[in-house]
Amino acid sequence: MSEVSYSSDMPVPKKMNAWVLKNPEELVQIIKPVPVPGKAEVLVRIDAIAICATDLEVIKYGTPALIEGGEPFNKNFTPGHEYMGTVAALGPGVDEFEIGDRVTVEIHAGCGQCKRCRSGMYTSCHNYGLNYGNVNKGHRANGFTSQGGFCQYAINNINTMIKVPDGMSDEVATLVVTAGTSMYGLTELGGLVAGESVVVIGPGPIGLLAVAVAKSLGASPLILIGTRENRLKIGQKLGADIILNAKEVNVEQEVKEITGKGADYIIDCAGSEETVNQSIHMANRGGKVCLAAFPKKPVNFDIGHLAVNNIYLYGIRGEGKSATHRAMAFMAERRFDPSLVHTHTFDMNDLPEAIRYAKERVDDAIKVVVTNSY
Repeated sequence: MSEVSYSSDMPVPKKMNAWVLKNPEELVQIIKPVPVPGKAEVLVRIDAIAICATDLEVIKYGTPALIEGGEPFNKNFTPGHEYMGTVAALGPGVDEFEIGDRVTVEIHAGCGQCKRCRSGMYTSCHNYGLNYGNVNKGHRANGFTSQGGFCQYAINNINTMIKVPDGMSDEVATLVVTAGTSMYGLTELGGLVAGESVVVIGPGPIGLLAVAVAKSLGASPLILIGTRENRLKIGQKLGADIILNAKEVNVEQEVKEITGKGADYIIDCAGSEETVNQSIHMANRGGKVCLAAFPKKPVNFDIGHLAVNNIYLYGIRGEGKSATHRAMAFMAERRFDPSLVHTHTFDMNDLPEAIRYAKERVDDAIKVVVTNSY
């Protein structure tokens, strides 16, 4: 078997700075060995990484991270998953990429052998978290079941990487996972949304990029619902035909008046009991609802209305079925401007402050990006 390929033009150190999760909400910067890529893997020098709301969940609650079969605390685990960077080394046999390529990544590399992976649903891999010790099934989810990107170097399977086009900034390239999650939701709802009415609830990062992707796919009319006026205005710039402030109007009534009989597709990016029920009640008969956010506790919803009106309810996890590749195609063609969602940038050494901005929405932070300087 061939060996790992390095280049003198891009020397790789033996050690790196990395943030690791100690107790809940306790990140500590330490020195770690730089990992070595294996078969079908590359070493990525991390240039920029965006902070996701799920990162905040992992840091505080542990779930959905699963390290060595349990909670991720005090296991030398580095979280973070929405990163891009530069290929620094190639694992044995890798010729799909070259050292020096700029790449952005998706999270999941499924085991490749379970029923879900074989159907392209690797974000729902049956062997999620079984990638340690004697039960290593080959599953990887960077920042969740394997080492993440709040550091300087990380390993990625070649299936999780997408080349970044010239002219695209590092910060924008980190947003491909967010756009890919929105793309996956629309894919599961049917994919072809041209001329169909689409409602997006919740103008957070996923919701705003759901607007951008849906408009790029031809949705009409495209309605964005939220409570923050400045974010609704960003949604307009990304393609929303109509914005509705849920504090000011009855959104169910407004959507039905605009669409006639209700919306064809609804994407709920807020994930509350109220918005789940709103989604069901503003859908057309035979319409489809995608839950792109997960409520923190069980919710009650009008299942009778859903059944009687033949409304379809979908849940999605992450950015499956290569949705990130399709999202990058739109971003590379500048079909929309993801930079409208990026609001703040910090240095990796200031990660705790960057997390505070993201968590507390300081200065109305939407997408906070952290960069490494070499």
